[in-house]
Amino acid sequence: MSDYVDQMNQTFRLVAKPRRIVSLVPSQTELLYELGLEKEVVGITKFCIHPKEWFHSKNRVGGTKTIDIEKVKALKPDLIIGNKEENEQADIEALKEIAPVWMSDIFNLEDALQMIDKIGELTGTSSESSKLQDLISKEFSKLKARTDSITKKTVLYFIWNEPSLVAGKNTFIDDMLSKCGFENLCAAERYPKLDNSLQPDLVLLSSEPYPFKEEHLAKFKEKYPRAEIKIVDGEMFSWYGSRLKNAPDYFRELLSND
Repeated sequence: MSDYVDQMNQTFRLVAKPRRIVSLVPSQTELLYELGLEKEVVGITKFCIHPKEWFHSKNRVGGTKTIDIEKVKALKPDLIIGNKEENEQADIEALKEIAPVWMSDIFNLEDALQMIDKIGELTGTSSESSKLQDLISKEFSKLKARTDSITKKTVLYFIWNEPSLVAGKNTFIDDMLSKCGFENLCAAERYPKLDNSLQPDLVLLSSEPYPFKEEHLAKFKEKYPRAEIKIVDGEMFSWYGSRLKNAPDYFRELLSND
């Protein structure tokens, strides 16, 4: 029996190593797969698209913000893993009546690495999680060596269309933009609606949560005539689990195409 503290400073107790885990966050579901927890994970959300085999084989318990509490209860979990931003507080409070809930709260790379460490500790996979943390840290160090030598570009990162929403300060995406050597022109926090007064060097249109496509490029070129417009892989900028090991390579390729 052990007590644990999550990233929201909430304490809970596990009586044994978890054998039935429900994951409510896509990037953390992928992390659980990376840590080798095939047998332990019994439930995921409909947005947990990676790995594909889990998406097609695991029980789904609704969306990240529309959790089916009864479906979770029927799975008899002994651990539920969620995230403050992605899940609704009311759902989390209801789920605490079913099983211990561990919550992440992530704003930057350091938070993500801590999350990986803590989930490794929770699930008895600390050896695997330590190797993953080391790999991610090394890859981001290589990226920093690349970005330290380039001229910093101003950027706006769009996550939604009509209304136009961007990633602002105090977000994980903002930290990833900084790791790329970009300067986020949006000074507001979280995900504000944007007017057209800002004129960046670069406009990034994310593939998620809104699926920007080639057809949107012309519209944004009209709004931002001096900017370079690119569609980017939103998972690389916003997924804070094991996908981070691939993000620096993706960012380096993005920078090399400038």
